[in-house]
Amino acid sequence: MADAAAHTVERLQAGAGTYACGGYLGGLGTLQRTELCTTLIFDRLSRKMRMVEALRSEAADNWNQTFYLLYFRTLGDRRNQEAYLELARRVPYKTVLRERLAPHAVEAMLFGASGLLELYRNDTYTLDLKRSFEYLAAKYGIEPMEASAWTLNEIRPANHPVLRLAQAAEFFSQDEFVMERAMSCRTEEEVRKLFCIEASPYWRTHHIPGAESDESPKRIGAFKANIIGINLVAVLQFAYGSYTANERLRDSALTLMERLPAEDNRYMRDWQSAGIRPRNAFESQALLQLAAEYCAEKRCAECPVGRRIVRQTADTEDRTADILAFPEK
Repeated sequence: MADAAAHTVERLQAGAGTYACGGYLGGLGTLQRTELCTTLIFDRLSRKMRMVEALRSEAADNWNQTFYLLYFRTLGDRRNQEAYLELARRVPYKTVLRERLAPHAVEAMLFGASGLLELYRNDTYTLDLKRSFEYLAAKYGIEPMEASAWTLNEIRPANHPVLRLAQAAEFFSQDEFVMERAMSCRTEEEVRKLFCIEASPYWRTHHIPGAESDESPKRIGAFKANIIGINLVAVLQFAYGSYTANERLRDSALTLMERLPAEDNRYMRDWQSAGIRPRNAFESQALLQLAAEYCAEKRCAECPVGRRIVRQTADTEDRTADILAFPEK
C-alpha cells in the first residue's frame, strides 16, 4: 500500500506542470469539490492574512491606513506593486484626508510624489499639478519617488499607473468612510458601485499627461473592480473579521467570493485546458492557490487534492489510471 501511494505521488508530480489533477477535480460532485475548494481558500486566506498583518503593523495598527496600503497594492499589476506601495507610504492616508475636499490637491500629491510627471511634456494642467505639489510637499514633508521605480513598458493604456493614480485620487476624495463602505459590500453590484470610479475631467481627453487623445471616460472597469473585490474587499473583510472575532464578517468574505465572477487569467485558462472551469471567484482563488502553492512546487504529497487522490488509490494501484488525467510516464 505504501508503494502504491508513493507511485501515485510520483505520477502527480510528473503531471503537476499541466495540472493533471484537473480531470479528477472536474469529476467530483458539487459537495466534494466545494469541500476541497474551502480547504484551499482557507489556506490562501491564511497566507494573505499574514500580508495584511504586516501592512497593519507598518500602519501602527491603523485599519484605515492598512486599507489604503492594500488598495494601492491591488491597484496595478504585479510589476508595480512595490512602487504603488511606496507611493502610499510617502503620501499616507491621513494626509489625503486633510486635503480630501480639494480633489485636485490629492491628485497633485499622488502625481508629484510618484515622479511620473517628469516623464511627460507639460501643459497647463500638469504645470498646475507641479506647482500645487511643490506647496503640498513642503507642507507635509513629501519626498518624491524616482520615475524609474515604475515599470511602464508593455502596459495596457487602461492599466497605466498614470490613469490608476488619477482614479485613486478621485476614489479617496469621494468620502472619508471608504473602508466602512468596503466592509459592507456583499454583492458584485456593490463592489462595482464603490470602485468603478471615473478619473477627473482632464483625463477624459488624455491617456498620459500633456498629450490629448479621443474623448472617453477613464473609469475603473467592471473587470478591475471585481479583482479589487477579490483581493482587497474579501481579504480585508476576512482579516478584519478575524481580528475583531466577527464571524459574520468572515462568512461575508467567503460569500462575496462566491458571488464574484471567476478571474480570467493564464492560471484559469490552464485549468480549463486540464478539464475544470471555475464557477466563481471562490473556486478560481482555490485553483490559484492549488497552482501556485502546490502544483508549481510539486508539493503533491502535501496538497489537499493530492492527499485525497492518494487515499482513493491506496487500495489498488490499478485505479490510479482511472483517477488521474494523464498517461503513465
